[in-house]
Order: sequence, then C-alpha cells, then structure tokens
Amino acid sequence: MNDKLKENNGVCVEGHIKIYDPKTNEIFVNKRNAIHYENMSIALAQSLSNSGNGFIYSMAFGNGGTSVDPTGIITYLTPNSTGTNASLYNETFEKVVDDRSVNNIDAFRNKTEVRHVSGTNYTDVLVSCLLDYGEPVGQDAFDTASTTDSLYVFDELGLKSWNTDNNMMLITHVIFHPVQKSLNRLIQIDYTVRVQSLSGIAGE
Repeated sequence: MNDKLKENNGVCVEGHIKIYDPKTNEIFVNKRNAIHYENMSIALAQSLSNSGNGFIYSMAFGNGGTSVDPTGIITYLTPNSTGTNASLYNETFEKVVDDRSVNNIDAFRNKTEVRHVSGTNYTDVLVSCLLDYGEPVGQDAFDTASTTDSLYVFDELGLKSWNTDNNMMLITHVIFHPVQKSLNRLIQIDYTVRVQSLSGIAGE
C-alpha cells in the first residue's frame, strides 16, 4: 500500500426546484437548476467565517428566460452562472425568504430550513416561498394571459445571498417554461439546495 496516500475531499452543490399550486397540487415546474459556483463559494466561505454575509436571503423572479415564437415553440436561454455580478435576465419580482429578517412579511410560509439525516454526507437547505393570491401587486385577475411578456408570467427564478453592502449575489438560476401568477391561483416554490461532502482515498 502506498504510504503517500492522501485524502481528497470536495464539496458538491446541486439544486432542485418544484413549483406548484398548493390548493390543487398541480405541478408547474419540477427540475434541477444551475449553480453559480463562484458566488456559491463566496457565500459558503462567508457563512463559515461568521461574517454576517452569505446566507440565503431572497428569491427573485423574472420573465426574460425564454422566447416564444408565433407557432408556440419555446426557446430557453442559458442560465446565468458566471461573473460575480450575474443576475436574472429580467427580474420583475423579489421576495424575502430569510425568516429572521424584519423584511419577511410571512416568515411562517417563506423560510429556509436545514435538513440532515444522521450518518449521511449531505445536508439540504429547503427554501420555501409562497406567492399568495394578492401578490405581486398588479397581477392579472386570471391565468389567461395570451402573451409571455407580462411582468408576472415567470420563466426564470434564482436565489440570492445576503451581503451587508446591500449587493445581493445570485447563487442559483433556473429557467423554465412560462408560468403565470394571477389573482386566482397560489404558487408555492420548494427550492432545495443540497450540499454534499465528497471524500475518498487516492495515491499521489
């Protein structure tokens, strides 16, 4: 056995998003998302160093992630996952999901939760966000929009981490087929970010 064995460790971060109506259980989106690895590495380091930064603060919604041609064919843009100033293509709404923040208007239904099973090498952060009937302000009365350029026909979504200079950093981005938020429907987002420790023994 090689006496120069060393332990190689790494951390993998992946995300999954589920968007649905909690009243009817109709699922609109159920897919993995893109991780912004540079910003995520900054957020993890800030959190570990107890700097007061780096934690998940808000969920951002936008309508710039797709285009739909006259025949109904949807073209999906590539998620923005490079550059520390990355953002959604066209952010139109944002909601605070940090349940410790005074800016969170409903910390019971908009929150982050850590989930871990003893003996496993991964831990999940479950981010829950509910768009209630009355939000966002200015939405259509019914989910019958004929175009996808409405402010609240969402096709992109991302999580942002807190920074004390009020410059939130995009740490995830997902693009999906357009989903309209209107007065006649609730929309629940369950966003899971899994942090997994990878380890193994390899020779030099």
